[in-house]
Amino acid sequence: MQLAAVVLAAAVAVPMAAPARAARNDELTLRVGLAYGSSALVSANLENNTGYGSGYRIGYYDSDLDFVELGRTSSSLTQLTMVKAQNVWVSGSSYSTSDNGGDLIGCYHVLVEDNLRSFDAAQDAAEDYDDGFVAWIDGEYQVRAGAYETLEEAETAADDLNGEVVGISSYAVNVTQTGKAQILFQFDGGASTALGIMPDANGAEDTRTWFKGYRYPGGFRYERINGGNLTVVNIVDMEDYLIGVVPYEMSNSWPLEALKAQAVCARSYAYNSLNHHSSYHFDICNGTDCQVYYGFGGGSTYNANAAQAVEETAGVYATYNGKPIEAFYSASHGGASESVYNVWGSSLTTYPYLCGVKDPYEADVASMNPSSSWTVSYTTSSLTQRLQGKGYGNGTTVASLDLTYSELGNVIAVKVNYANGQSNTFKPTSIRSTFGVSSIRFQVNSSGSGSGTTPDNSLPVNGSGTLPEQDSYYVISGNGNVSKADREDLYAISGSGTTEAITSTGESGGSSVTEGNVVHVTGSSYVFEGSGNGHQLGMSQWGAYAMAKRGFTYDEIITFYFPGVNVG
Repeated sequence: MQLAAVVLAAAVAVPMAAPARAARNDELTLRVGLAYGSSALVSANLENNTGYGSGYRIGYYDSDLDFVELGRTSSSLTQLTMVKAQNVWVSGSSYSTSDNGGDLIGCYHVLVEDNLRSFDAAQDAAEDYDDGFVAWIDGEYQVRAGAYETLEEAETAADDLNGEVVGISSYAVNVTQTGKAQILFQFDGGASTALGIMPDANGAEDTRTWFKGYRYPGGFRYERINGGNLTVVNIVDMEDYLIGVVPYEMSNSWPLEALKAQAVCARSYAYNSLNHHSSYHFDICNGTDCQVYYGFGGGSTYNANAAQAVEETAGVYATYNGKPIEAFYSASHGGASESVYNVWGSSLTTYPYLCGVKDPYEADVASMNPSSSWTVSYTTSSLTQRLQGKGYGNGTTVASLDLTYSELGNVIAVKVNYANGQSNTFKPTSIRSTFGVSSIRFQVNSSGSGSGTTPDNSLPVNGSGTLPEQDSYYVISGNGNVSKADREDLYAISGSGTTEAITSTGESGGSSVTEGNVVHVTGSSYVFEGSGNGHQLGMSQWGAYAMAKRGFTYDEIITFYFPGVNVG
């Protein structure tokens, strides 16, 4: 009868003028999206990790991400569920907005007391009512009773309690005990203030709390953006956040210097992601679109190596002109990273450190790297079908491909020529998804640029042999003068006396003709052979592994992949 009042322990609310600090030692605090958009939730469970706090503080985060406490549960309550405030049915661990045969958390209540001065006063008053609970509505403590499905049921109860029927706004959230329909606390701060939950009723700093199978540090925020389902955000300080990133972006068993390089890159990336997801009111997401983040993981083990890497680089950033850089990274480059201009069309004036570098180190770990070599094969028919499935080349077939290579040997454009004379050109932002390849470092039908090499600029000799690729060629004139030759001005004289420009590089799996950095490929099939996995920008993680094995330090790894940056 007095469940809400019994479960919520008597405690003095922290005054709103003196908020508790959300992050330790004034470290940078991040808002990390755990559930949002299509993944937003009707209900969201929390459970204390045994040994790392118990019970919960209820309140909100202010504009500085300081936690403002409104009330707290008893320390014996270890499981909470935040529920979208509307008619919701609870059956065991299942919460549904349609009747699932469970108990109802209704959307109509009876307001019995308002304008209460504190959580303590509201809690004391709630003990006098059947199904009474404390509510905080637009800055005011209230006591409400009951949770009814219909207005008529609520009106009948209001007559008995001499109260007033109230509903909830589209921003309201109910705090309940997991698996129970009884409301413990109702929060409605309107569109501007969202519910915050800080684990541990006694205010412990080192908390770890279960959410969706993982243990997270810090606190949590629950917001119904535009009245929708619950957007769940982890409010966490930077260094704890990184402990939840590094071992999931790079194996915890890898060399410490590689893990430290990963920590610095992840820290710099996170700094540049502040307010990146502004439409969802958080900074950075927890998936591969941002950086994978699973807190302290889903098991009982602790990623000690990753934690050491974070600790030993605490506060260290990769900077250019004094500002943290966009420290992009991917699994493997296959021999060279690429200029951000060629990949995303971004200015090298803005990102001078994303200029691309040849990478000789990945080759050391080719036997370990699953992306060191890959092949994707198509017949002309299957390639045509794949493209048509994406809306290209309808009513025709693929006739040939033109591959444009950068100076570093990566494919920066693929032009598909169709039998009807039309064409489509794909840039690096769409090449991987369009052709089902892992990177932009590949050759087709073993022609043009090979994996880990630059475009084939060798010169054919006698139709088969070649002169090796060089930075330049020289010619001797009839009078004995030696001068540098322009690659485009070299010609061959055939046995019959005809003269033609030297461009042909021979045939393999169809025909392939190199014109500058463009390779033209035709054939009845198209075999993509390549190396690497990812967007080709910034640091190669497998390259970092190889460099660490060679004895390079984390700052040397970073300055190799990001020319011109400082680490400190």
